Amino acid sequence: MNGNYLIPANSKKSLLIFGLFKKEEIIMFAICLGLTLLGLVSLPINNTVVAILTLMPTLIAGFLVMPVPNYHNVLTILKSAYEFFTSRQKYVWKGWCFLNESDESKK
Repeated sequence: MNGNYLIPANSKKSLLIFGLFKKEEIIMFAICLGLTLLGLVSLPINNTVVAILTLMPTLIAGFLVMPVPNYHNVLTILKSAYEFFTSRQKYVWKGWCFLNESDESKK
């Protein structure tokens, strides 16, 4: 093929566990699931408010690692948004009719 290589679009999926999760995400979800199970065993579940509060760690972790289109998961979207809004944004305009100083000095 004249030295050209074709890389499949889903080649990065093979690096993920079950094709969806990173190791850190599985660990985070497992810890939250453990906290929820510990809470279910140790807390008296008398009403729905306590039950919802006990299930919150797993529900939040499940929401964060939920896959979404065009991104890896919700956690990746939140990290990207945080980085975008907290980092310094500098956009230099160089339109199609803009001439640089260095270009003029060469003529």
